[in-house]
Amino acid sequence: MGILISIIIGIIAGFLAGQIFRGAGFGLIVNLIVGIVGSVIGGWIFGMLGLAVNGILGTIIMSIIGALLLLWIVSLFRRV
Repeated sequence: MGILISIIIGIIAGFLAGQIFRGAGFGLIVNLIVGIVGSVIGGWIFGMLGLAVNGILGTIIMSIIGALLLLWIVSLFRRV
């Protein structure tokens, strides 16, 4: 059940990050990848800052922040 919840959170986080960053989602598979990688980045950043998240909402917010960072970093390389 934990993997299913992680996939759902990844899709939600990737979709919302896509909406915030460029105004449109990227599609189901890319949203999932962006969300999962964003979750890892967000968890790493939050851990470095000593912050902890609780519950699904906190995990989604952390994943969105990580996904936004990922999309921002990717956009830096795409402009070159």
